[in-house]
Amino acid sequence: MEGSSLLNPLLKSSRIAQKKERNSSSLEPEVLSVFVPPFISKEDIQATSTNNNNFNKGKRRSFRKKKERPKFENVKNPNGEQKATDTEDISVPKDIDLIGLPQLCFPGGLYITSESKEDQIHFLVFTDVCGNRTYGVVAQYYQPMQDGSFSSNAQALWESKAKAFGCFVPFAICVISRYPYFNALKDCLSCLLVHLRPFKDLDVDDRIKEFAAKLSLIPSPPPGTLHLVFNMKPLQIVFPSREDPDSPVIDLDLHLPLLCFKPEQVLQIITCILTEQRIVFFSSDWALLTLIAECFMLYLHPIQWQHTFVPILSRQMLDFLMAPTSFLMGCHIDHFQEVSQEAEDLILINIDNGNITHSKPSVDEAVIPDVPSQAAETFIKRVENLQLHYDLELCHLSSHTDFIELQMRRRAWQQKLNTEVQQITLQLIVNIFREVKDHLNYEHRVFNSEEFLKTRVPGDQPFYKKVLETYIFHSFLKARLNRRMDAFAQLELSTQSEEDRLNSMLDSPRRLTAEKMASKRFNPQYMISKRMVISMPNLQDIKSYDSPARPSSLRRSETERVVKLTSRSISTFRIPEIHFPLMSQCVHAYYTDFINHLTRAINILQHDNSALLARYFYLRGLIGVMQGKLLDALSDFQNLYKTDIRIFPTDLVRKMVESLPPSERSLAERKPELKRLISQVMETQREVTKVDDHVKNFELPKTHMHLDDFVKRIQESGIVKDIDTIHRLFDALTVGHQKQIDPETFKDFYNYWKETEAEAQEVNLPRTVLEHLDTNECVYKLSCSVKTNYGVGKIAMTQKRLFLLTEGRHGYVEITTFRNIEDVKSTTVAFLLLRIPTLRIKSVSKKEVFEANLKTECDLWHLMVKEMWAGKKMADDHKDPQYIQQALTNVLLMDAVVGALQTSKTIYAASKLSYFDKMKNEVPMMVPKTTSETLKHKINPSAGETFPQAVDVLLYTPGHLDAADRLGDAHPKLWCALGEGKVIVFDASTWTIQQHCFKVGSSKLTCMVMVEQSQVWIGSQDAIIYIINTHSMSCNKQLNDHRSHVTDIIVENRNSVCSEAYSCSLDGTVIAWNISTLKVNRRFQLSCKNLISIKLHDNRLWCCTGNRILVVTTNGSPRQEMKIEENLRDVCSSFLCFQLFPEGDQVWTSCPGSSDLYVWNATDLSRTPQKIHLHDCSEITCMIKVKNQIWIGSRGISHGKTKGKIYVIDAEKKTVEKELVGHADTVKALCSAEDRYVLSGSGREEGKIAIWKVE
Repeated sequence: MEGSSLLNPLLKSSRIAQKKERNSSSLEPEVLSVFVPPFISKEDIQATSTNNNNFNKGKRRSFRKKKERPKFENVKNPNGEQKATDTEDISVPKDIDLIGLPQLCFPGGLYITSESKEDQIHFLVFTDVCGNRTYGVVAQYYQPMQDGSFSSNAQALWESKAKAFGCFVPFAICVISRYPYFNALKDCLSCLLVHLRPFKDLDVDDRIKEFAAKLSLIPSPPPGTLHLVFNMKPLQIVFPSREDPDSPVIDLDLHLPLLCFKPEQVLQIITCILTEQRIVFFSSDWALLTLIAECFMLYLHPIQWQHTFVPILSRQMLDFLMAPTSFLMGCHIDHFQEVSQEAEDLILINIDNGNITHSKPSVDEAVIPDVPSQAAETFIKRVENLQLHYDLELCHLSSHTDFIELQMRRRAWQQKLNTEVQQITLQLIVNIFREVKDHLNYEHRVFNSEEFLKTRVPGDQPFYKKVLETYIFHSFLKARLNRRMDAFAQLELSTQSEEDRLNSMLDSPRRLTAEKMASKRFNPQYMISKRMVISMPNLQDIKSYDSPARPSSLRRSETERVVKLTSRSISTFRIPEIHFPLMSQCVHAYYTDFINHLTRAINILQHDNSALLARYFYLRGLIGVMQGKLLDALSDFQNLYKTDIRIFPTDLVRKMVESLPPSERSLAERKPELKRLISQVMETQREVTKVDDHVKNFELPKTHMHLDDFVKRIQESGIVKDIDTIHRLFDALTVGHQKQIDPETFKDFYNYWKETEAEAQEVNLPRTVLEHLDTNECVYKLSCSVKTNYGVGKIAMTQKRLFLLTEGRHGYVEITTFRNIEDVKSTTVAFLLLRIPTLRIKSVSKKEVFEANLKTECDLWHLMVKEMWAGKKMADDHKDPQYIQQALTNVLLMDAVVGALQTSKTIYAASKLSYFDKMKNEVPMMVPKTTSETLKHKINPSAGETFPQAVDVLLYTPGHLDAADRLGDAHPKLWCALGEGKVIVFDASTWTIQQHCFKVGSSKLTCMVMVEQSQVWIGSQDAIIYIINTHSMSCNKQLNDHRSHVTDIIVENRNSVCSEAYSCSLDGTVIAWNISTLKVNRRFQLSCKNLISIKLHDNRLWCCTGNRILVVTTNGSPRQEMKIEENLRDVCSSFLCFQLFPEGDQVWTSCPGSSDLYVWNATDLSRTPQKIHLHDCSEITCMIKVKNQIWIGSRGISHGKTKGKIYVIDAEKKTVEKELVGHADTVKALCSAEDRYVLSGSGREEGKIAIWKVE
């Protein structure tokens, strides 16, 4: 069964046919028996199961049992020597090589000994040509030998035979599994060896076959927190689950390398793997070779080793080490000297003594570089704090007399330690590669490796130069560019600094902040404190600023970005006993018991533990498949949509559907939930498209570029993404030329930009200067040393101010802030016979005009200061800090254009980028006083994107404090739905991005509501309701009961507790949901279509359809109806949106293309509505109730352009109190935040969110 059960062919090797003389030093092992599932004959199955179907038959045909053959016969050839009997071919799984397997079962050779040895276990890994791995666990044991026959009738007889003949022959049993259950299968084999000892040799095969059958009947646990436990006396065997579908199974002791190597050596080995060296592990213990190698593979997760991986080489396989490509292999320590002398350029790692050496390095082979210093320092510090010795853990605990309890205690300790090791190694990988994302262009899938290397400290560059050339890193880049939310991305996001969050919002050019300068120069220790926020911040206290204020207490240095993740709570499920002899009736009885156990567990479990419930449904579905009860299995898998969609076995369900007999397919089509499931699964198969996973390295262009190609190249370079800005840059660089840019001009511009960026990183201001700057201020431009009326020095420009960095002791003299500038002029002053260009800046706060003799720089500084002044005014007027960031980008582009062109027209060319200054002069953008007073802040959810995106839906959720929750849950959140299923979540206490763009489906999202503190429901045009877990910020549940666009979701609150949710779809369907169980309480169909919205009031549902408003009970019984043709026949033919105002018994409606509001009497809808006309409005698009007001979002036209306008109407007086002009495009969404603020989102021309104060 694909991905659901263990594959356990049992290989008992090897009886020795005397192909060599008895005194040979080593004998050749051979395979004696192969056991593969199924273990019930087809005839037995058909006789006992009437539910057998093509699905099970098809799967069974790929595994055939071994045909019976003689065990062993004494056959002599003509010269009197004994020879082996001919045997038939043995059918085994296609990815297992029977020829090579015996060598791996006896990697050190097969030797007959004079005394019995202790049973031993070692582990194997097989890799096919596609890179898929299969795992083996081998148990070696010894039996006495007598004249080619073997006797082990009882323990006493065993010992007497051994004494009589003095010869013991090794045997091996190998269990093959698709998953690396190393510890579990080791325990299983240990139990088997105990059971085999009392039996005769002729009975051994039967016992191993029973053992194989038992393992083949145990399903692999689904990803999550449910482990499977079964009794294989004398041990309790535990099969652990993966943490999530993308994580590997971990069933080994992850701290083993930390016992064998010092932390510094562990880092060396990790570096060897990341740089794709040819690596060979050595040990005298075969088991350690595989376990240590596997641990290092897990240390790199989610990065994956892509090359040859053979952790155990038998002595016959040593020539593999001559392979020229990268590999990771393992050898016995006996071969160390031979390998080190014969092979070149190998990294030799001795597990036994912890040494790492290099064999015969070639001339051009450099020393293995060190891991980046800060990441290494954090790793070493955390590893040294680990408790690696179980005995120390036991010192203060009482002794257990129960062996099972002792086993479970040890396993719990190991699980906790494994979690800690995983956290430390994942944090290491994140710290190494965290800043890769800053040099990626997602739209064009470009990585600027050259610039990334330049930003690394010199000591770390050798490491990155090697790593960036590897296939491992290339695969890592693919995952980043695909925005895969794997373990790396999740930890990187959760440990992101506040500054990084702000930069992702504002898309600022990279510069060192004042705080980073101070940290770089003085390395002060900042105290960490966190602000616990329950509700919205008092936005009236937040002043307009250049970029969101970031208190230093919220920032940490790179090495301190560590999140302490809690160990997951583990549940176990005990598998029922499997009874033998192995007959079809026994197997069916086992399946029946299994399903009964699962059903009992499902019935007992509380619905709030949906994750565990999902695992029970998953297991019951698997057992149903094995029984041939496919419809029952489909129902169980369908339940995963409402419990945990992440573990839904899509491929398995598709195969089940394809194999359904016509009669069962017909039955499934009659059940709506199964019909929907089948439709979705089959549609998903048709919609599968190849993911674009190419990665390009940024290269300078080699041919002339027209506008479109230039836009692409600039975006790839990472200089700027905004297309309008790039168009202005194109005009600037082509002044006086044809409208195309040659490669040399592009190269000069690019190099000047990067050189300026690098120089800014080296700016190191003294403490006396830093004390005058805000922690988030960056120096973006420094002039040459000039003479001013404030003294001689360099003029420095930040995003907030101009100041003079005086010569000598580098004093600080403030010139002005951009907010306080009154006038800027470029003039000349006489000096002897010369006229020296001079910049004059008049400030509101100072009487004295600042003058600087900037000479050749004067015209450029004049342009830059005016642009920053205009940008600052725009930012203040519109409460939008992004304007100042855009002005900064314009200024830096001006500087780069002047530096690159070096012609007489450079200043004119640079003026093409003076966007805000021209806007101020040509079209004065006066913000109305009412708008300015009500508007508190604006944010841009599309920051960093190539184009703005429309804000389709907004939702505010209050914060809450719970000792069990993460601190982030204490903050209020703003949820923003963009196009194609994208959702961005802001921390509403700081307006920084908390979760950057996760996707739910690929259709437009239509509605969002907070159902519980832990759940947000999102309706989509694909007819699905997506349920978001607010703690993990992931979608793990879906409601698929609608058949058309989900248009609205509302929640019924009883005694301040959410009791029931209602959803509606465009086809007129209304569904009432039990919030805790996600079951459908009621469903009814309205008599009309185009249902666009519902409201709940006084136990009645108010339903707004295309041409009428219906009032129905919560069961769907009609109570009132108002048809639009009966009241507004001459005005409009349908409704666009509506809103209830219960306090005034009012219903507010709007119509498409109309600027009029219609207010109806809620108690009698037949009355003529009151009309309210809105001036300067072309269509009303949305409305919400806030206190005693109705806030209206609309679309209007001004100067030929679309604009968004908000009207605030007193619901009682029905008069417009405010007209707010805050958007450059249609207002698409409105939401209320605790009735203190209203948030509005605009269309795709602007794509911003405005925050308004409610009075």
